[in-house]
Amino acid sequence: MSGFDNLNTDFYQTSYSIDDQAQSYDYGEGTYSKQYGGYEYSQSTGYVPPEMMQQQQPYTGQIFQPSPTYTPSSPQSFYGSNFEDEPPLLEELGINFDHIWQKTLTVLHPLKIADGSIMNETDLAGPMVFCLAFGATLLLAGKIQFGYVYGISAIGCLGIFCLLNLMSMTGVSFGCVASVLGYCLLPMIILSSFAVVFSLQGMMGVILAAGIIGWCSFSASKIFISALAMEGQQLLVAYPCALLYGVFALISVF
Repeated sequence: MSGFDNLNTDFYQTSYSIDDQAQSYDYGEGTYSKQYGGYEYSQSTGYVPPEMMQQQQPYTGQIFQPSPTYTPSSPQSFYGSNFEDEPPLLEELGINFDHIWQKTLTVLHPLKIADGSIMNETDLAGPMVFCLAFGATLLLAGKIQFGYVYGISAIGCLGIFCLLNLMSMTGVSFGCVASVLGYCLLPMIILSSFAVVFSLQGMMGVILAAGIIGWCSFSASKIFISALAMEGQQLLVAYPCALLYGVFALISVF
C-alpha cells in the first residue's frame, strides 16, 4: 500500500480541464448548450408558437364581482326561434279546422268552385269523423255495419287511387284520395239519417238515394279534377265514384 502513496502525480496529468465541460450540441433546428459546472442550462429552439409569446392579461375584476367577459345566451337561441312564433299543435298534427270547414262547405255546395291547393292536402280528421257519423246513424236504424263501412271505404279508396294515377299526368297520393272520398261521404249521412225516421224501401227512398249518390259523386269528381288539373274528365271520374257511393246507399236503404 505504501507504493501507491509514492506514485508520481505527474503520471495522471492530462490536457482535460473543468472548463471543457461546457458543451454545445447542434440539432439542426437550434443550438442546445449546457454548462455542467455552474449548473447553467440554456435552450434555444428554431420555432416558438406566437400564443406562447403573449403575455397573460392581468385580472381586472374584483372578488365576487368578475368582469363581464362572458354573457350567456338566452335559451331561445338554442331552439332557433321564439316559442310564440311556432304553429299550434293541431296544425302541426295536420288538423286545420279552417280547411276542414272549407272542404265541408265545398261538398255541401256542389256548384261551388273547389280550391285545389286546399283539396290536395292529406287530411283524414274530417273523413274519420264522417265515417263514424255514418256508422252511428246506421246503428240508430238498427244496422251494425261499422266493419262494412270501413272495409268498403278502404277497397274503394284503393280502386280510385289506381284509376286516378292512370288518368292524371301529375299523380295523386293515397291519403288525398281517402280525404276527398271521406269528405264527400257527408251527403250519405243525410240519407242514413232519413232511414232512422222512415223506411227508404219505396219509390221515394229510391229517388232520394239516387239523388244522394249523384250529389256525392259530383262533389268528389269536382274536387278531383280541380286538384289534379283534369279538365274535361269529370264524367269519367264521377262514374267510379258513383259506383262506390252506390254501395253505401244500398247499405243505408236495405
